[in-house]
Amino acid sequence: MVATTTEQLTALAATTVIVHPLVLLSVTDHHARSVSRNSHKRVVGVLLGQDNGKTINVANSFGIPFEEDEKDSKTWFLDHNYIEGMYDMFKKVNARERMIGWYHTGPKLRASDQEINDLFKRYIARPVMVIVDVRPQTVGIPTDAYFAVEEIKDDGTETRKTFLHVPSAIEAEEAEEIGVEHLLRDIKDSTTTTLATRVSEQLASLRGLQSRLSDVQKYLVDVSEGKMPVNHQIVYHLQDALNLLPDLSDPMTTQSFASSTNDQMLVVYLSSLLRAVIALHALVDNKASIGRAELEEGTAKTEKAEKKDEKTDDKEKDKSKSDGKE
Repeated sequence: MVATTTEQLTALAATTVIVHPLVLLSVTDHHARSVSRNSHKRVVGVLLGQDNGKTINVANSFGIPFEEDEKDSKTWFLDHNYIEGMYDMFKKVNARERMIGWYHTGPKLRASDQEINDLFKRYIARPVMVIVDVRPQTVGIPTDAYFAVEEIKDDGTETRKTFLHVPSAIEAEEAEEIGVEHLLRDIKDSTTTTLATRVSEQLASLRGLQSRLSDVQKYLVDVSEGKMPVNHQIVYHLQDALNLLPDLSDPMTTQSFASSTNDQMLVVYLSSLLRAVIALHALVDNKASIGRAELEEGTAKTEKAEKKDEKTDDKEKDKSKSDGKE
């Protein structure tokens, strides 16, 4: 179904795409088997599940042969017969899982995505496209879901085809949770957390926030320069987000921030003092232990020398006695 009205766009935007961990594992395995680590190629596959209207449940997937020219985005190949044959076999195994869309490992949108999406409309009326980032650089959900729509411009000019971003989530059934926990057991113990683990997680979260802010900045710059059209919904969302920011001109807010910062800096200052005291104490203990070791070593050498001198005197006395007898 191609959305051409505001009501249809609103209905699509309210749709949630639920991706299961089995799909993420299958996509990652497909990418690892087909593409080398130094390559930037992507893989394409079919998504299986149920379309319940407001929610789309992506429960399974399978990869398909796909090739494209990296220099020319319009040159690509996709095996139709392979899709039909694999889908017929999947229907024999689980009839509840129907073809609901397709995926690729972008990690961003490509110029040929609209043409590939039109091809999948031969099999389903409203295909969902899910981009799975198999090499995420930031913490967050590695999936982005889109629907192909026709956007009507306000000035009445010709409509254009574009992708509408819809929210996505990661959910698992009980059997899948057991499998995921078994896989993660050897990777990371979630029951134990250290200071380094917490700091690394916060650092990764800050990097993710920075990447999102850079995307917002790039979009606003492109809009101001006329490279991209103004999307009022995005502007409304940005305005809502900016309205949630605190008013730094308020003296009470500024004092609260200053008090909180001073409390945190006090903890950092005390930690630095304690670290310096402990280091000095360890240095003193080390020097004392080295001095005791040297003293003991000198005492042992003196005792050995005295014993050696006593043995030499005894030998000389015995020799003098034997000479006197002779």
